[in-house]
Amino acid sequence: MFSGIVKGTGQVLEHIDVDGDRRLTIGFEGVDLSELRLGASVAVNGACLTVVDTKDEVFMADVSHETLSKTTLGNWKIGDKVNLESSLLLGDSLDGHFVTGHVDGIGHVESLVKSGRSIVFGIRTGVELSSFLAQKGSIAVDGVSLTVNDVENSIFHVNIIPHTCDTTVIAGYRIGTAVNIEIDIIARYLEKFAECEKSPQSINTDLLKNHGYTS
Repeated sequence: MFSGIVKGTGQVLEHIDVDGDRRLTIGFEGVDLSELRLGASVAVNGACLTVVDTKDEVFMADVSHETLSKTTLGNWKIGDKVNLESSLLLGDSLDGHFVTGHVDGIGHVESLVKSGRSIVFGIRTGVELSSFLAQKGSIAVDGVSLTVNDVENSIFHVNIIPHTCDTTVIAGYRIGTAVNIEIDIIARYLEKFAECEKSPQSINTDLLKNHGYTS
């Protein structure tokens, strides 16, 4: 579990394809990932990856074919910058919102407009995610916890303050840039409950247990 508060940016140093999967080597010089260890979880542009090796401000992670096909990771090149966040520890401050690191889809930057010292980005999602977008709701873009300003069909707008722009990969966004999108986990579960409500079966303890919400 993550909070969407990026620790800093790293860099793709190497990628090697192995039987349809990919092993990434990420450098994180100057980024505080003090809890990093073998088997630890790290959000890399919002995708939760498991550390398989680490040394001297470098870690390696294996990426499955499924993740490569559902995220922007499959298009990364050597030298690309990436957002990094280590997983939350019990007792850590939750300054953003609950982010699982399970990317729901890819969006694309549709517009960027200066607003005072900030930049307002318009990002288009796939239609399958549009029902999860809500004004003033939370969303993670490349692992960054953001608040949705407004929604127009499948386009949502977010305001990026200078600090966020300076400490994440967002500074490099241009029209057409592909980004990883994770919807708010609460919206995801509400959608599931709504599906249950549409069925002739009423919501009760047995129904929740059958759908994995209780044990």
